[in-house]
Amino acid sequence: MEKLEETGPLVPKGRREYNDIDRKAVEKNYHAKKILMCGIGPDEYNRVSACDTAKEIWEVLQTTHEGTTQVKQSKIDMLTTEYELFKMKDDDSIQDMHTRFTSIINELHSLGDVIP
Repeated sequence: MEKLEETGPLVPKGRREYNDIDRKAVEKNYHAKKILMCGIGPDEYNRVSACDTAKEIWEVLQTTHEGTTQVKQSKIDMLTTEYELFKMKDDDSIQDMHTRFTSIINELHSLGDVIP
């Protein structure tokens, strides 16, 4: 990006005006986009296909899967309550109970709330 005037808006540089740093940044963005695009399914691809940079793709995916900070905190609160009130159901086997418990712990861990 470059400024047209001292106080003017930023506009994209032409390819002929790129220096080595700009070329490396474009190359890194291309590789990051490629990695992200190869790792997502068709539903996610439709969400991010209009994004220009890897950062935009990452932010869309993060918001889609984690939600905003308020949604994230709400999920953490809900899972913490579920953890605190956890008990074996009448029709549960030991394996089913362990699977449910592990699922709660793993979801909390993925949201950044680790229970020792």
